Amino acid sequence: MATIKDVALRAGVSVTTVSHVVNDTRHVSAKGRERVEEAIRELGYVPNAMARSLKSNTTSTLGMLIPNSSNPYFAEIVRIVEDRCFGAGYTLVLCNTDDEPRRQSVYLQVLAERRIDGLIVVSTGAGDDDSLVTQLHGLRIPTVLVDREIADPACDLVETAHMQGGLLAVRHLLSLGHKRIACIGGPVGVMPSEQRIEGWRMALAESGATPDIANADALLWRGGFTSQGGYEAMHAILRTEEAPSAVFVCNDLMAIGALRAAHESGVHVPDELSIVGFDDIELSAYTSPPLTTVAQPKERIGALAVDMLLERVGGKRRDARKVVLQPELRVRASTARHASFREAAAPSSSSSSSSAPASEAAATPSRKSRTP
Repeated sequence: MATIKDVALRAGVSVTTVSHVVNDTRHVSAKGRERVEEAIRELGYVPNAMARSLKSNTTSTLGMLIPNSSNPYFAEIVRIVEDRCFGAGYTLVLCNTDDEPRRQSVYLQVLAERRIDGLIVVSTGAGDDDSLVTQLHGLRIPTVLVDREIADPACDLVETAHMQGGLLAVRHLLSLGHKRIACIGGPVGVMPSEQRIEGWRMALAESGATPDIANADALLWRGGFTSQGGYEAMHAILRTEEAPSAVFVCNDLMAIGALRAAHESGVHVPDELSIVGFDDIELSAYTSPPLTTVAQPKERIGALAVDMLLERVGGKRRDARKVVLQPELRVRASTARHASFREAAAPSSSSSSSSAPASEAAATPSRKSRTP
């Protein structure tokens, strides 16, 4: 591998001159710069980034931790973050923690040893927040938290108003006449999931659909934020004696699994069961039927995370910022009016009833038997 001395010898200049050209630290004549650049190309010389970082105390590299690289939501966020980093002249080092606290701790140390300039963290759901805060303080690296808040006043935070998203989803179902609305949540203790579940509880309570929390929690299942978890939870829901007419699912991956379980059980979505997801991943528009979901503003989340981090890296701001973005409801084809609403709206005359589609007429008895 060619060294800086080889480049200097080929170009007929000093090592110091090559260093100035590579690092752009001092004026070099046009002819001298041209000879150095030509020698670099001919020899395939690659500057030592670590050595350069020791001199400049910067690497133009950012790190990012995510809990699950197989979740399309995180993959979409990473794509936005990486594009923003590249546009700002930074490279991104990505680490997948697999929701394991120990792996998260190891990767934090590895990134620090690589002398990254800043860090974006989506923390594990199963970890000890106190130990994460302690480690982040020890690393002394500018850090932005995304999606999952921890009790660290020194870190910036960008997240969605998860509770408001849960309210949006369940209020939509209530507006369609559904009263018995189940929920499939994520892992216990993961704050975005807990906040979405709280939004579900609040919407049911304000509507009077369930008189107390105990009754609401009888309609709560857990799916682990995976499609398999959503699939298993939906099968469990459909085996209950008094199945709900609608289900709020706390992320789109679980909702996709829930759609498959409903299909396998012969339950028609949305005629017999309405389903709402959360995240608005790209795949949600291509399920069958297309999934009604609560959209997180992923473009803004990713862009803000990078912009806020670079403010701290560049010394433009020292005080921590917390930005909470509002979600939006994306109504597609996985939700419909409750059977009682459709029946109340239908004309009572025999001629009118005979003109109703056969598929809807056939579905009505099963809907009645499944809903309160």
